[in-house]
Amino acid sequence: MRISVSSDMDEPVARALVGELRERGHEVVLHGALRAGADPQWAVCSEAAARDVAEGRAEQAVVCCWTGTGASIAANKVPGVRAALCADAGTADGARRWNDANVLALSLRLTSQPLLREILDAWFAAEPSEDPEDRDNVAHVERLDRDGRG
Repeated sequence: MRISVSSDMDEPVARALVGELRERGHEVVLHGALRAGADPQWAVCSEAAARDVAEGRAEQAVVCCWTGTGASIAANKVPGVRAALCADAGTADGARRWNDANVLALSLRLTSQPLLREILDAWFAAEPSEDPEDRDNVAHVERLDRDGRG
């Protein structure tokens, strides 16, 4: 799978994320502080990674900033992106399952390397729900992106 990764800081957990994704066999596209010469501002690099997903250049993205909040906000401004800030494996599982999230947002401050692996395990193991209520909610969000109304 091709995954875009952005981070506003070149922190150990961001480097561990890139390494972990590559070890799992994913092709990784780098943005922000992880790519020489790229704009490292959280809003800019998160948007770039999210646009890769929305425009079909990547299947998923992982966006990072100190708290993860700004990265998730910026990514969610890109139509077609459903970014979820996940601080644990249960939230990552639910975000993929119930929300069909296609962008994972992480906190550089709170995410340890063991926790990172747990979150990624849950994220990649979960499949989007086929439950009609869950699909209706995702469709509602897609209409919000498209029309500004659900």
